[in-house]
Amino acid sequence: MKLSFFISIGIFSLSFFINNSYSATKLYYPLDSSNNGKKYLNNSIFIQIFKEERVLELYTKNEKGLFSLFKSYPICNFSGGLGPKKRQGDLKSPEGFYRITRSQLKPDSKYYRAFNLGFPNKYDQAHGYTGAYLMVHGGCKSIGCYAMTDRYINEIYRYVENALQNGQYEIQVNIYPFKMTSNNMNRHRNSRYYTFWRQLQPAYEYFTKTSRLPVINIQQGQYLVNKFPNHQSSPATADERLQYALTKME
Repeated sequence: MKLSFFISIGIFSLSFFINNSYSATKLYYPLDSSNNGKKYLNNSIFIQIFKEERVLELYTKNEKGLFSLFKSYPICNFSGGLGPKKRQGDLKSPEGFYRITRSQLKPDSKYYRAFNLGFPNKYDQAHGYTGAYLMVHGGCKSIGCYAMTDRYINEIYRYVENALQNGQYEIQVNIYPFKMTSNNMNRHRNSRYYTFWRQLQPAYEYFTKTSRLPVINIQQGQYLVNKFPNHQSSPATADERLQYALTKME
């Protein structure tokens, strides 16, 4: 009698654990209801990453075209310290301006879920930088990627995927060494990366001031923020043309 009772209790406990535990086979981790996540699920989004602060910021766009911070996620791990990634095997995580499209989603990553940042971009290629498969992913382990906990990448991934499936062609991801305030720039003025970082700072300042995305172009191996190459008299896409018009008005 006692044996059958304890067996029944054991089966019930095992069944409860299986049904309620976190499992990598579940499609998504539930959204944070305290932030009313479902309300923003299909919004256009923008991502900023800051190495020194170890934070990934997720922004959503409102009906006026302005972005506001939806949620900040702690970065579990990245590698190589401050400065851009330059070559395969240097173990550094990239800095600069990247874009995510649907083809870059990796729902079956060995690090749970992931999206490819698109390194090397045209700037990186112009400088001969090498490397591949630079991701934001789960697993909390990094060899050049930005690693989150599985719980956080699950939530971030859901917003990214839904935005791309509901009309947003690509998602801009701006990666900075730190929050590029004047004080922080002055603090790092003796860094060998300072000249590179000065190319990134205008994009940070523009977004901080306006809550609108800067338009990023590349000419002769340099980032151009809200400017266009000499051979390109106007932005290439409708979104860029609209953003450029807003920039000129401001």
